[in-house]
Amino acid sequence: MTLTVEKSLDWDVFVDRFWDRGPVLYKGIGSVPFTEAEVFESAVLGTRPPHPLAVPRNVQFLVGRRQQTQPRDCLPERSDRSFDGYERRMAERLDGQRYALVVHLFHAFSHPLWERAQRFYAGLWERVGRPAHSAGSTMFHGSYEHSPVGVHQDRFATFMFCVRGTKRMRFWDERPWTEPVHTVLDYRPYLDSSFVAEVEPGDLLYWPSRYHHVGESAGDEPATSVNVGIPRREHRPYYEIKDLLRGTRPRATAPLFTPDAGPDGQLSGELPTALGDALDAFAHCLDEDRFTDRATALALRVETAGGFWPTEPPAKPRPLDDDTPVRACAPLLTAPGEGARRYAANGNVSSGTAGLEAAEVLGRLDAGEVVRVGDLPAHRRAEVRHLLQELESFRAVIRLDPR
Repeated sequence: MTLTVEKSLDWDVFVDRFWDRGPVLYKGIGSVPFTEAEVFESAVLGTRPPHPLAVPRNVQFLVGRRQQTQPRDCLPERSDRSFDGYERRMAERLDGQRYALVVHLFHAFSHPLWERAQRFYAGLWERVGRPAHSAGSTMFHGSYEHSPVGVHQDRFATFMFCVRGTKRMRFWDERPWTEPVHTVLDYRPYLDSSFVAEVEPGDLLYWPSRYHHVGESAGDEPATSVNVGIPRREHRPYYEIKDLLRGTRPRATAPLFTPDAGPDGQLSGELPTALGDALDAFAHCLDEDRFTDRATALALRVETAGGFWPTEPPAKPRPLDDDTPVRACAPLLTAPGEGARRYAANGNVSSGTAGLEAAEVLGRLDAGEVVRVGDLPAHRRAEVRHLLQELESFRAVIRLDPR
């Protein structure tokens, strides 16, 4: 098979010719949602460890083919100032060895980056529908010889935006090996049945989920890309259940799939401690409508996230006086139903509910009106002030010059 190369992206043509059908390379499309400076800034934010000895769960760092368990000296720092500075530091730190930095959930660390990504894909969602489970994004940076997992197949259709350097992707339109394995690191015997795409800065490469593929270095210099994955195969309720239970704290102390043994060393036949605790936590969510509340909050988040959830967490709320005018800068959504309801914007959901009067203010904001706390009756100001401060922390309203 040969790779199709196009010079301009038209979503109607893309959906008709390439969506779930075959790879296509768009050369220099110009409207890519990821800029090098912003990608570096997001890489710095997305690799901050929860404490000095920890590795963020969304980050992988490899030297050669060996994943590093304590890479804190090898992650991007604000003092690097750019990928140029980071690459110079890595060349000295690793003595020229090849390395790979992988940052998952990449869009969730920069509101401007997420905002451009969801605007870019709005045209695709209009034609094929938003993903049943939210799209994800991953940054790949480094001089690695090939993708750390080798040749593999994803459950995602993938859009790869080349930000820096040259990226090479190698594809097979069907699995090239017969062994009962999912990935292959040494794929030299299968090169003849593959085809290649060379992707340069400003290019966009798309491939459907059914294609086996591997990323390769196109030279000795590091390269950077941001991949957007849209789930297309193997969708399972597991993903939604995981999101519904996100933030719960089962009382597990045992490994999840290690059966508990009795005093005689024999298996008890009961559920492992951790699995039992997880089921108890899930059952607790079903009590007293807590499951309905969590499901509603998740639906609001996904609906307002533009296809990309989770998004960046809320900022710290700021005090708002009576005289400062405020208007919406993002769509606002309230839960269906009567009475007090949750509200959401930009993939974030309210900490509490909005009463009927506050919901009326939400409607005015969503219609484009400007709101001042001081223009409201005194008995409404406290609730609406909290609402506006929270929406500002969601980056969904902005303050205007009172003059």
